[in-house]
Amino acid sequence: MDDPKPLITLTDKAAAKILELRDADEKTRGKPLRMCVHGGGCSGFTYDLYFDDPKPDIDQVFDVKGVTVLVDSMSLMYLAGTELDYLDGLNGTGFEFNNPNVKSTCGCGSSFSA
Repeated sequence: MDDPKPLITLTDKAAAKILELRDADEKTRGKPLRMCVHGGGCSGFTYDLYFDDPKPDIDQVFDVKGVTVLVDSMSLMYLAGTELDYLDGLNGTGFEFNNPNVKSTCGCGSSFSA
């Protein structure tokens, strides 16, 4: 039987960039990454990433490529199956969410509907 696909994955580039950013600041050094969605934006939801302390009563915790990722239960409904990538090229630099739950995105790509 195949192992189930992880709920949250990171590309190697994303994991490396997260660890670099986290360890560059003593205030965030060693903290987990929070991955979440908020209501808002032109399409209904926006993504958010930041370093945070765990909230054991609401967080799912994922250890992915050396990064501890926190996702609250509401956000997990929208993020299940998502891969976080990091792009660094001529067309832009930053994190990209490859989310299979997305039905549409806005023109600027900063919000989505599920």
